Amino acid sequence: MSVTPADYHQRTKHSLNRYARGPAALDWDDQPEAFRWFDGALRLELPFTADNIDTRYVDLYDAHPTPKPLNLDNLSAMLERSMGLAAWKQYGAARWALRCNPSSGNLHPTEACVISPGMQDLAAGVFHYLSRDHVLEQRCTLDAPALSTVLPPQAFLVGLSSIHWREAWKYGERAYRYCQHDCGHAIAALRYAAAALGWRLRLLDDCSDDTLAAMLGLDRNEDFDAAEPEQPDALLLVETRAVAAARPGAAQLAQAVQACAWSGTANRLSPYHYQDWSVIDAVADACRKPATPASAWQAPQRPTPLAGPADARATRIFLQRRSAQAFDGVTSISAATFYRMLDMTLPRAGVAPWDSLPWKPRIHLVLFVHRVEGIRAGLYVFARSREGEVLLRDTLNRTEFQWLPVDGCPQHLSLFSLLPGDARRVAGTLSCHQAIAADSAFSLGMLAGFDDALQAGPWAYRQMFWEAGMLGQVLYLEAEAAGVQGTGIGCYFDDDVHHLLGIEDARLQSLYHFTVGGALVDSRLMTLPPYDRLQRGGAG
Repeated sequence: MSVTPADYHQRTKHSLNRYARGPAALDWDDQPEAFRWFDGALRLELPFTADNIDTRYVDLYDAHPTPKPLNLDNLSAMLERSMGLAAWKQYGAARWALRCNPSSGNLHPTEACVISPGMQDLAAGVFHYLSRDHVLEQRCTLDAPALSTVLPPQAFLVGLSSIHWREAWKYGERAYRYCQHDCGHAIAALRYAAAALGWRLRLLDDCSDDTLAAMLGLDRNEDFDAAEPEQPDALLLVETRAVAAARPGAAQLAQAVQACAWSGTANRLSPYHYQDWSVIDAVADACRKPATPASAWQAPQRPTPLAGPADARATRIFLQRRSAQAFDGVTSISAATFYRMLDMTLPRAGVAPWDSLPWKPRIHLVLFVHRVEGIRAGLYVFARSREGEVLLRDTLNRTEFQWLPVDGCPQHLSLFSLLPGDARRVAGTLSCHQAIAADSAFSLGMLAGFDDALQAGPWAYRQMFWEAGMLGQVLYLEAEAAGVQGTGIGCYFDDDVHHLLGIEDARLQSLYHFTVGGALVDSRLMTLPPYDRLQRGGAG
């Protein structure tokens, strides 16, 4: 099967008349194992040190914490509060884990590996992070000097990959989209956790998928012979010194990892695969990224971020992040909180999480405002760049749209009122008839500059979803810090959203929905600590 990203995107759209192709019912006997591990790999138990990091959440944006030293304790804290468990939930005999990084359906297709040049208490090598046990599994042993001479001083790498089957089991053909969302959530979660330590994180966008697969051992068929394969996603550079160094080239990094001595065999997640979603493999092949020149884009100068919650520890916000299952239909938020959330979606130089991405914003927001004090209910748009405002004005072709500035809105926020009125019913309908989009304080759709982005290459299809996932992570954390909660919405009626907005071509496409409000808590569920049976000591 041959398919382009545009073909796949059109094929996997939901509509009021039909849903994208997926399983008629869930085959619970074939439900994927929630965790990947590598049998035979040496396991290194990590200490639980994240609670020792006292950086305030607001200081992630307004200040630069003094960098913590690069050692196993601090690396452990970063992994614990980005890719680690956040809690266990229990209902009757059923028990399942929640993680700090969100995932569609709590299925977690994203895997993380640390590539270490050698640091205090951690040898040089490639290590898979097993979140269930908070351990590093040593997949390969490296020659430390080879990698150290290529990396900046006091730096290491994180590689991300996806197991598409985890999402396809539940969501069918649309699952590839959700895997890319989740990769974006993971990038942002890692960037935030690094910021709490005073560290920086950058996407090395010159890296090819083949290079990354080789660096992570994903091309070793013998290690995945009976297991579901992992697809390479992103290579991230983590720097722990106060001053950024010259960016290393992905090809040079890959050469330094060539001499790996590999170990470990991947576990199989499902006993059999009842349905084959071949279009996912086809679009993954179409979106496979070659080596490309590194982007030199820099974020524009912007005012200092708007004031936010002052007291909460960053690591506590990361831990308590939840996807609300329902909203109360009553709770409102202040205009100041609303503006702060929008402001945090704007890239600023050297400010998490957007300094990790080396391209200009491709995604802008259409907002359904329900309960924001001082702002009329109705339909709004928010442009994350000047070019985005031009694109929105040119593409949203409805003559009744008013494009009015919002009284009291900070001048640097490009927020416009399109139509006043009660938008709850239409918001719920467009999000697959889900009440969470109507019962919140506000909900939104993320509109990507689709055609323009794909000019860079078919792999930009993945990157648009990464950016959408990162926007979701920003809103998740901002909601928690403000005393409310958020929920990402992957089910929405794509072209019906476009019809509402008068979008007549593929210059803009809806990629992800999100909603923020006062959450209802299901008292039937018991919440248990994430590592209550594994707690180990460690110095901060």
